[in-house]
Amino acid sequence: MAIWLTENSKIIVQGMTGGEGTKHTRRMLASGAKVVGGVNARKAGTTHEGLPVFGTVKEAIEQTGADVSVVFVPPAFTKDAVKEAIDAEIPLCVVITEGVPVHDSTEFWAYAVEKGNKTRIIGPNCPGIASPGASNAGIIPADITTAGRIGLVSKSGTLTYQLMYELRDFGFSTAVGIGGDPVIGTTHIDALQAFQDDPDTDAIVMIGEIGGDAEERAAAYIEQHITKPVVAYVAGFTAPEGKTMGHAGAIVSGSAGTAQAKKEALEKVGVRVGKTPSETARLMREIMQAR
Repeated sequence: MAIWLTENSKIIVQGMTGGEGTKHTRRMLASGAKVVGGVNARKAGTTHEGLPVFGTVKEAIEQTGADVSVVFVPPAFTKDAVKEAIDAEIPLCVVITEGVPVHDSTEFWAYAVEKGNKTRIIGPNCPGIASPGASNAGIIPADITTAGRIGLVSKSGTLTYQLMYELRDFGFSTAVGIGGDPVIGTTHIDALQAFQDDPDTDAIVMIGEIGGDAEERAAAYIEQHITKPVVAYVAGFTAPEGKTMGHAGAIVSGSAGTAQAKKEALEKVGVRVGKTPSETARLMREIMQAR
């Protein structure tokens, strides 16, 4: 079992014929993911990497039965690509693109809501979603972990990979990289609830970072709604105050948004928080060994 992405998921790639789209389409195919086609209006009717290229997402869905789109489109065109996926009512749209203007992200997120939330957006500026042994939609390496019963939700791509690797002996049901931009389609809370509802996820790793209040809101949600054990890591304990660090969402103002404040909020509701990624993996290992 997995959340949102299973062995039956059929994936199309918007921007498949570009450099990044080509590279990661090959990787997804090599991992066993069911990539069934790509979308590029200028190259409709051709083939690429042995797969058909369609003119629109709607056409791709009609021809292949696709239910997942992975977006490798330049930032200037991402908004239109995502809105096209929403219009086609594809259930899951994974937006890998970095550097999408926040106004554009806000617009396509609001557009999805306006259209009845029929399309779940993951990202932008994220590594995607992987259900080890089942499917892989995005850029998460397919060979760093195994299938298992831990769920992972993370703002950080590289920390996603590290935790997946360090806990490879236990394995993961699904790992979701939600991205670190100020406006994202899927939040920690969305993933926490999905893992709570998944009978094959026993425990959850949550990775946050400085800036904003997403982790504090997640802590409040965990207290009210999540009964499965959660361990967490918050990146940025050594970040200087008032600086934007890495991800666009990581800006700290006063005590709001600091790693310490987030750590305290999470620990207050019973979440164990590691001081380093490796300590976080150790905390999860203890939970899994005790089951």
